[in-house]
Amino acid sequence: MSSFIPVAVVLILLGIAYQWGVSTSRKVATASSGPMHSRFGYHGLLVALWCLIPAAVTFIIYLVFEPIISDAILQSYLPPEIAADTGESANALSRMANIASGFGAVGELTGYEKAGAAALERFHAIAWFAAITIAAALGAAGAAVARKKISPGLRARNRVELAIRVVLITCSAIAVLTTVGIVLSVLSEALRFFSYVNPMDFLFGTTWNPRFSSTGTGGQGDFGLLPLLWGTIMITIIAMMVAVPVGLMSAIYLSEYAGPKFRFFAKPALEILAGIPTIVYGIFAIFTVGPLFASVGDAIGINIMATSAFTAGVVMGIMIIPFVSSLSDDIISQVPKAMRDGSYGLGATQSETIRKVLLPAALPGIVGAFLLAISRAIGETMIVVLAAGNSPVLTGNPFEAVSTVTVTIVNQLTGDTDFASPQSLVAFALGLTLFIITLILNVMAIYIVRKYREQYE
Repeated sequence: MSSFIPVAVVLILLGIAYQWGVSTSRKVATASSGPMHSRFGYHGLLVALWCLIPAAVTFIIYLVFEPIISDAILQSYLPPEIAADTGESANALSRMANIASGFGAVGELTGYEKAGAAALERFHAIAWFAAITIAAALGAAGAAVARKKISPGLRARNRVELAIRVVLITCSAIAVLTTVGIVLSVLSEALRFFSYVNPMDFLFGTTWNPRFSSTGTGGQGDFGLLPLLWGTIMITIIAMMVAVPVGLMSAIYLSEYAGPKFRFFAKPALEILAGIPTIVYGIFAIFTVGPLFASVGDAIGINIMATSAFTAGVVMGIMIIPFVSSLSDDIISQVPKAMRDGSYGLGATQSETIRKVLLPAALPGIVGAFLLAISRAIGETMIVVLAAGNSPVLTGNPFEAVSTVTVTIVNQLTGDTDFASPQSLVAFALGLTLFIITLILNVMAIYIVRKYREQYE
């Protein structure tokens, strides 16, 4: 049965409950001699909340227990010889579930498969009908209870605002707990890696050569972080050398020189670059920019590899330009008009006002935008996977192939390597390193931006 039906049922019930609450509160207000504490809409929302909560709880209970009951039903139809084999039973359960859902199964169907699928299909139909009926009944009962409580002294607005506050707190808690869960999971796996490899060898090693041996066989290879970290830093520096001047100059032009009509079209056109998927930038780098740099290098006598730190950095810088430009434009535009007028009143030209008033005033916010752009460059993966060359060596030549932390994480977690081996666990240590670096940069950016805001409040 389609999942649209319970959603439609809940929405219809909410609409009816809201109108019921509004009409009832109006009648109560007409019959009462005193004023109502809350407006009619709040009474309608309160009745709708009393309708929503029991209906939503019913569907949540159904979604939690339905898979458990379905699995038990299918298990009861398995022959003993198949139920005793874990692999065979899992395959049989999957086939019966596919048959019941209408997708079918490959090959001739056996008798127990047909019987189990039919039983599961009947259970789904009955369970859906029961869940919708119970949800509708409980929702209507909740709305009826809330309707009876409507009176001039009922603090409906306070209760509705309390419910909204609880929802907002819950959403915030989910976001924070999700972040904490991600950090703890990465940290626990990173600690497992450090039980195989000395942290000092990882942090200060200059050779990256993880072999593909199994856990406990010894000789697991070299896990030196420095070649990957230097490759990441080199590409980030090149990217920022492209993105910072172009983005900042375009921001100054858009905010101070461009007319309203040009700005109306130019700024959205520039920000379209930010909406292009990174895989497109990667393809652009490997098929267009890389060969172009290589041919230019041949023409002037410099050996520039098509896949190199330079290629990846330049293309990544192009990708970050709208990020720097948009943030810088917003920050420059927020400089108080009184500072511009004061500068012009003292006889300064427009360029002098920009250089000696606007940019110094907006500098903390612009620096914060640069740090956020650096965080974006450090975490970028797809462009460097395609255009950096994937060569984890410690080199100072930007025209040679390098590898980065993000590329190595992708490489270590793909393929058929044992997930309990150091070769796979090192990806979590690299991820933790990347997280700490970007966290420090973001904290610095937030500190600088807050300082900037306090300056003009």
